[in-house]
Amino acid sequence: MDKAKLGKRFEGKVAIVTASTQGIGFSIAERLGLEGASVVISSRKQKYGKIDVVVSNAAVNPSLDPILKIQNSILDKLWEINVKSTILLLKDVAPYLQKGSSVVLISSLVGYNPPPTMAMYGVTKTAVLGLTKALASEMAPNTRVNCVVPGLVPTHFTAFLTNNDAAREKVEGNKLIRRCGTTEDMAAAAAFLASDEASYITGENLVLAGGVSSRL
Repeated sequence: MDKAKLGKRFEGKVAIVTASTQGIGFSIAERLGLEGASVVISSRKQKYGKIDVVVSNAAVNPSLDPILKIQNSILDKLWEINVKSTILLLKDVAPYLQKGSSVVLISSLVGYNPPPTMAMYGVTKTAVLGLTKALASEMAPNTRVNCVVPGLVPTHFTAFLTNNDAAREKVEGNKLIRRCGTTEDMAAAAAFLASDEASYITGENLVLAGGVSSRL
């Protein structure tokens, strides 16, 4: 990405980016800021900034247990982080959104076909796909709601896969574009969906997975 060539699509606008102190969230916050937005960032972890809820790293990361064996506390926390917190945040923010505003959610490719080792995490991301449709209907016509659906992106969150050469090569071999996505790829898509250039797009789940199949 040539930062010098970026436009100012968000000049005079305010962007709130949750979970934005690292990974995909950070790249989205950076991209919107470079394009002129006043960006508010937040984190779930106290060491990264002021937050409302602190959760353990084990609860944030995907559970490596099947659904029927998952601990209740982890199940509740995954649902709280990936679904409930989104609804509560939008409930608070909605009264302040102006005509032409935009909401961009983040799901995951595993929401389309949750693997056994990330089953409950995947199910919560499936819920986000449906939540996008429901919120788009509820918040229309003044606010658009869309969702970015990343495939495997090397971040701290996915290090258990991307730091394993054999596992990463297998994943990349399943993609039509033979590489993993980048946080900058996801940020570019989020910026597009948030911009006026996507003013006729709402209720859509945009998959960025290098050509991997994405059907429920």
